[in-house]
This record gives sequence, structure tokens and C-alpha cells, in this order.
Amino acid sequence: MSFNFPGARDRSSSSTEEHRRRGGVLIPTIVILGVIVVGFVIFTGFYTDLLWFESVDKASVFTTQLFTKALLFVVFGGFMTAVLLLVMWWSWKSRPEFRAMTPEQASLDRYREAIDPYRGRLAIALALVLGLFAGLAASSEWDTFLQFRNSTDFGITDPQFGMDLSFFTFTLPFIQYLLGFGFAVLALAFIAAVVVQYLYGGLRLQPKGDRATAGAQTQISILIALVLFLKAVSYWFDRFALDTQSQSLVVGFTGLKYTDVHAVLPSLNILTFVSLIVGLLFLVNAFRRAWVIPLIGLGLMVLTGVVVGVLYPLFVQQFQVRPSELVKEQPYIARNIEATRQAYDVASAEVSNYPGTVAPPTAKVLAASQGTLSNIRLLDPAVVSPTYNQLQQVRGYYSFNDTLDIDRYTLDKKQRGAVVAVREINLNGISEGQRNWTNDKTVYTHGYGFVAAYDNTAQSTGQPDFFASNIPPTGALQAKQPRVYFGENSPAYSIVGAPADRAPVELDYPDDASPTGQKNYTYEGSGGVAMGSFFNRLLFATKFQDSNIILSDLVNSESRILYDRDPLSRVSKVAPWLTLDQDPYPIVADGGIKWVIDGYTTSNNYPYSSRVSLSDATSDSLTTRTIGNGITPIDQINYMRNSVKAVVDAYEGTVTLYAWDESDPVLQTWMKVFPETVEPRSSMPAEVVAHVRYPQDVFKVQRTILSRYHVTDPVTFYNGTDVWIVPFDPTISPAQVFQPPYYLTLQMPGQLAPAFSLTTTFAPSRRQTLAGFMAVSSDPLKDYGKIRVLQLPSNTTIPGPQQVQNTFESDPLVSSQLSLLRRGGSEVEFGNLLSLPFNDGLLYVEPVYLRAAADGFPLLQKVLVGYGQNVALEDTLVEALNKVFSISPESGVDAIPSPGDVTSEGETKPSPTPSATANGTAASQLSEALADAQRAYDSGLDALESGNFTAYDQAQKRLAEALQRAAAAQAKLTGTTSTT
Repeated sequence: MSFNFPGARDRSSSSTEEHRRRGGVLIPTIVILGVIVVGFVIFTGFYTDLLWFESVDKASVFTTQLFTKALLFVVFGGFMTAVLLLVMWWSWKSRPEFRAMTPEQASLDRYREAIDPYRGRLAIALALVLGLFAGLAASSEWDTFLQFRNSTDFGITDPQFGMDLSFFTFTLPFIQYLLGFGFAVLALAFIAAVVVQYLYGGLRLQPKGDRATAGAQTQISILIALVLFLKAVSYWFDRFALDTQSQSLVVGFTGLKYTDVHAVLPSLNILTFVSLIVGLLFLVNAFRRAWVIPLIGLGLMVLTGVVVGVLYPLFVQQFQVRPSELVKEQPYIARNIEATRQAYDVASAEVSNYPGTVAPPTAKVLAASQGTLSNIRLLDPAVVSPTYNQLQQVRGYYSFNDTLDIDRYTLDKKQRGAVVAVREINLNGISEGQRNWTNDKTVYTHGYGFVAAYDNTAQSTGQPDFFASNIPPTGALQAKQPRVYFGENSPAYSIVGAPADRAPVELDYPDDASPTGQKNYTYEGSGGVAMGSFFNRLLFATKFQDSNIILSDLVNSESRILYDRDPLSRVSKVAPWLTLDQDPYPIVADGGIKWVIDGYTTSNNYPYSSRVSLSDATSDSLTTRTIGNGITPIDQINYMRNSVKAVVDAYEGTVTLYAWDESDPVLQTWMKVFPETVEPRSSMPAEVVAHVRYPQDVFKVQRTILSRYHVTDPVTFYNGTDVWIVPFDPTISPAQVFQPPYYLTLQMPGQLAPAFSLTTTFAPSRRQTLAGFMAVSSDPLKDYGKIRVLQLPSNTTIPGPQQVQNTFESDPLVSSQLSLLRRGGSEVEFGNLLSLPFNDGLLYVEPVYLRAAADGFPLLQKVLVGYGQNVALEDTLVEALNKVFSISPESGVDAIPSPGDVTSEGETKPSPTPSATANGTAASQLSEALADAQRAYDSGLDALESGNFTAYDQAQKRLAEALQRAAAAQAKLTGTTSTT
């Protein structure tokens, strides 16, 4: 039953109408507000980026990228849109006025009637969407376009075409993109034309009458002709692309082979002219509309492509090249070798034969080798980070990187190697109860201090021998400005700065003398972006989705916001055209702490140069490179230069780029694109120059290249009889990862003085022996970048790193001592296994660290040394060297007369400086106790075998007493309490 009251229907109708009106107003309002919000968010992203670039004085980098991307978007997107609209309009305009009413057309009439009212809007929408995608794709090619516009000649001509290499590196990639874009436009235009013509009757599927109208035939013929003309252009430029194509002749081969020169090139020339001729036939067909001839021409073109482009090269390869491949390919292999060595800057590498023999060194040899022996690095930067944290962290809210860095400093007129680190802020180290917005963003804002220890010395307890440490800083090396606002572990953003009359709120460092237990500080630098205005606060609140930026009283008129603080991120934004080394390292220069980052110019289009995978070549047991993160934009490369040294100030955040390899054409091209963003090499401060290192990643790529391309004879290269590999890190088990290169101060054969160098070893393919040793000088004033390779004889077996590690751990005496060190749950940790050329052979040195069982940190306690068949595990490096060199204590001679006291010129002088070893009373007591325990154990076994139980009992007592002494000595070393 229903009840109807008078006027109810009218009121209901009126209410419904009112809701509709309100809804009709509300929906557009929501849409408009949504558009405004989205637009503001997009504006915020662009504008805050611009403010960031202005803060580092590199706004031109941002505006140049933005303008170029916008230009490419408009030109290519507009072109795509215009062509599609023109084609669809042409198809509609040429539709037949009268259509025979067939079942097919009757069915299409319903679609036409539905589409016609929206025909124009649909066409425009479709063209705009496809144009949008085309524009976005084109804008991503901004770097390709800018290199094309600003290309610089290499001054080297391609051996096949006689053209400068800049054409292949800078010009050809953009031409290939244009061709690909052209084919995409014509393909979409052809599809659009066919669809519209079919919909409006210009094309018909049913065989009754003509299948196509005259207008449709004309349009389709012209589009096919354009495709064929574009294909002719593509065939022509495909000839040049052969210079950079990868081949299967030998692993990694790039460039033209015999078949390419004598079969593929002529085929491409023929196909170019065939495409032009067939394209002309279709162009004529647009007016004569006789499809037989152009279709026959198209069929013949396809047949020609199969016969000339596929079968003929296969015939040449099979019957001319394969029977005598080496003879035919030899000149092209020579091209590949020359180009590859040039592209990776190893053409001037000095390869010399090295005997690899082992003989006891004479006094003269020892004296001449002090540049190497006295500078052997005993601190492993990949091991001692927990030690630095334990001894120099000071508070939980500070920390050091997991892997520290190697550098060198001149102290007391002597160059000393150092393991360096920066004490950075670590928000994860703050207790949970103290984590809040105020502390995270305005109090814990920066790290404090530079820490450094000698790399070839240690204290008697095995702790690092620091020469820069503590808070406030003490030692021989002190930065006037020790604060670190821009570091590898800095928070995502911090808000700093305040008026002069306001009390500081930033935690500077802990200070027991202060009533509050800490010193506070107010940032006085110019880094970051000013955010005193409400508008800027609104922008950054939107960017970081944090309303506290607007609401907090701690944000004031003088506030600055620091973000994008990681040195790698800062340099990658300022120089997006660089591939960056993954290991920024800190230095003390010009009174402050700075980060040095190596930047590489790379290309994948260097003619005849073999390609390498950047991620594969640079990944090892310490690092793994990630592709596509802005720091490593591409993976496959065939050209690389260390063209730029970037310096980031840890306090101000300024980014300065210096042109290190000013002759690099790729660098010169980018300097045209971004003028005044790269400083000349001569303007780099001398204090920074003194700490320049040869970068690890370019060295890793070069060692990958030289593992094959140390061979310059095409015949040997083709046969592959002298292929090397990078050995696996023997201290990592069971993972098979490459051994990283090591920074060492050493004196290569033929050098008069030691040099700070980056080193690596090579092994023969599928073997664990040694094939070669490679070092490159990092001395910026002399021989910087000079690569020296020692090639060992292939007819002798010389142990490599993996064999040496096996020998170390399988030696009975070494093994027993290591087992005793592990008693009580202590952990033995091996440092890096260093390979050093010495006395026409190889010397191996490996530090051994001891870590206490419960939350211990590694301390240097022993040194393993191997020389030939001799192995020694001793408390000190000197003792170990004396043992493997067969130097008796009675001789009064030591392998290192005064360790750690050799000048950079290789002079040895008496010095009271501490021994460069882990010696000391506790370590000596432990060694003596372990030796006594081993002797007692052996005596007990002998007594058991002879049935002398009295002697066995005495041996057991001596063993127990020795083990007690060993446990006590170990407790002293590790700081634990002996329970034995």
C-alpha cells in the first residue's frame, strides 16, 4: 500500500532537481580544484628544483635541460599531432560521396552515425594523445640532441669511411632516432588512413566493385612511397652503423668484418637505390593508379633484400671467409684492437716482461725496495670501520661508512698513507624516545670531524694509530671547519640558520664541560635554499609533504633548508651527462672538509671499439653498481674517459667541476652545451690536486679491457691463447666475486721512487695462477695515469691470490695458530690480500684481525706474509718478512730497518716513530704462549706413541699452563676478561 500526499510529488521533483543543480556545480568545482592542486604540485617540483640549482650557482644546467626538453616535446609532439590530423582529414575529405549499399556498408553506417557528431573531437583527441607520447619520448633524447648540436671533432678518422669519429659518436645516433621517429609517424599515419578510409567507404573488403576509391589509392600510394624513401635513407645510414655493431668473430668484437666490407656494404648500396626506385613507382601510382608495376617492384625489392642482403653475405662468409678466416679478418681485428685501446685510454700502457722468480733478497735489494716494503698497508678500509666506530664514534648519533677510504698526506715532510673517514650524523643512532620532528630536522643536522690513521702502522694493542681524531679535533691534521652538513649519510633534509640574537638549537658536539653536556651551533654558511618567506615554506611543505615546515616556530626568517645532500646526488644533478665513480672520498683542504668525486664521459658509439658492461666490470667484493639511478645512466659502453674531478664542500654544499682531461672531445662537447659550468684544470687548488686519486671504476674497466687487449698481435688475439681474467677475492668464501683493486704506495720495477698507485692482478683464463700485475700512478704531478703492466711467463706456474690464500690457511703451523686464536669464540678476520712486485717475484701480505666474541671490533694482531714457498704468520710485519726472506736474527739486519720512516723519495732514515706493525707486549705474549702450547701438544703426542705416560702428564700440564697464558694475553688484546 502506498500513500500519496498532496504536493509530495512536486516537492520530490523539486528536491531532485536541486540536487542535480548542486551536483552539476560541485563536480566541475572538484575538477577545477583537482587541476589546481595537481598543477601546484607540478609547479612545486619544477620551482624547488630551480631554487636548488640556483643555490649551487648552476641554474643554467636546469634551464638548458628544461628548454631543450620543452623544445623537443613541442616539435616532435606537434609534428606527430599535425601529421595524424592531416592524414585523417585527408582520408575524410577524399571519402566517396556515394556508397553502394552493401551489407558491409550497412554495418559501417551505424558506426559512422555514432561517430560523426564527435568526429572532429575524436580525431583531435587521438592525435593529441599520440603526439603527447611522441613528445615525451623525444624529450628524453635531450642529451642525444644536444651532443648532435654541439659536436666536437675527435681529430681521428674512421678507417673504412674516412670520416671523423664525431659523426659516429654525436651525429649518427640522432639521425637514427630521427629515422625511427619517422617510421613511427608513417606507421601510425598509415593505420589512421586505412581506418578512416575503411570507415567512410574509401576502402572495402568485399570484392564487389573496386576495393579502393581513387582518393584512397592516391593517399595510400603516397604514404607507401614516403615509407620507401625513408627506408632508402635508413639503408644509407645503416652503412655507417656497421662501424659500431657488435660481432661474433671473437668475444666483444665491434666493427666491420671482411663480410661486411665485401658483401653487406655493397648490398646496402644496392638496396638504397632499389628502395628509391620502388618509392618512385608508388609515387607515380598516386596519379596513374596502376598497382601492378609498383607491387611487382615491391616484391622484387623484398626478393633483392633476401638475396643480396641475406643470402649473399652468408655465401661470402661460408665459402670465402670461413676456410681462411684468420687471413681474411686479420686487418679488421687490427682495427678493433687499435680502436679499443684508444677508446679506453690504454694505448700507452707500458707492458713489460717480469720474471716472477723467487730468490732470497740481498741487502742491496732490500735497500732498493724500501719504497715498497716500508709502505705496505696493514689497515684494511673494508675491515676497520667497526674499529673506527668503537674508538671515534663518540656518541651513538655519529657513525662512519661501512667501507672507509684510502688517501695520503704529507706530514713532517713525508708522504704517509692514510685510512680516512668523516664522522657523519646518524639519525638511526638516536634513541627512539628522542626521535621527533624537532630533533630530526632542526637539532641533529650535521656531522663533526675528520678522522685519519696511518695505513701502515698500528698501536701495540692493534688499534689504529690516529693522526687526526677526537672531538674537538686533535692531531697532526685538523680542519678549521670540521662540520659536515653535506655527506653520504646526511638526513633527507634539515632546516638550519637563525637570526643572530636567537639561541642556537643545532647540536654541534658533546661537551662534558658544558652545563647542558653539549655545544650548540647555528649554521653560518650559504648552502641550501632560503625559506624565510611563507611562499617558500609552502613550497617545501608540499615538496616534502610535511606541514611542520609551515607550522613550526623553529622555521624563521633566516632559515635555510638543506636537501639533496649526498655528494653523488649533487654532482649527478649538476652534471647529468657524467657517469660517476661510486666511491666519493673526503679530504681536508683549504681549511675544510671536501668530497672528491670522479666523473666519466662515456659513449656507446665509438667505431670499432669493443663494448663492456659497466655494471659487470665495476662490481667486485666491495661494490655493486646499479644501472639507471642517475649516477650510472647507461650500462653498455665502448668509450670512457676520466674527464672531470668534482669537489663538493661538506659545509657549504658547493659543487665545483674541474676539467681533468681537457683534450676529451666528449667533455668539450658538453662544455659547449653547458658553458661556464666546468672550471679549467689549472684553477683546481693545489691542496685538492695533492689528493687526486686515479679513480677505481675507470681502472676496473681498463683492467677488464687489458685482460684481452694487452695482446696487440691480431693472430694471437684471434687464437685467444693469452686471455687473462680478474681473479676472485680469496678472502670471500664461497662467493665468487672479483678481487677489488687496491691503493698502495709502491715502487714498480724501473721506478726510482715509490708512488701512490692503484693496483690489481691478473690470472690466466680458467686457472688460479698469476699472469700479470698492473699498477697505475696516482701522482698528479708526475706520471699520473701511467699504466704499467708486468707480464709473467706463461710457461711457469706462479701462484695467484687464490692459491696463496689456500697456502696460508693450509700451512700446518699457520693453521694451528689460527685455531688457537679462535679459542673462546673469538673471530679471526682476514684483511685484504696484497700483491706486491719484489725482487723479480711477488710478495703477498695479508693482515689478520682478531675480534672478540661479544660485540667486539677487529684489532690488528698478526701479519701473514708469503714469498715463494715460504709462509709466515707473525706478530709484526718485520718478523714475518725476516722469516720469509730467511733473514736470521743473528744477522742484525731487518727487512725494514725503520718501518714507516721512508720519504716519498725512497730514502731510509733512522726514526723514533712506532713500528708499522701490530707488535706489543700482549701480542708477543700471545704468540709465545701459542708456540709453547703447540710444542707441549706435540710432546704429548710423542709421549703417547712411546707409551711414556709420565712425560705425557707433564706435557699436558705445560699445555694447560700455556693455554692459560694465551687466554690472558688474548683478554688483554680484546679488552675482555679471561675465564680460563
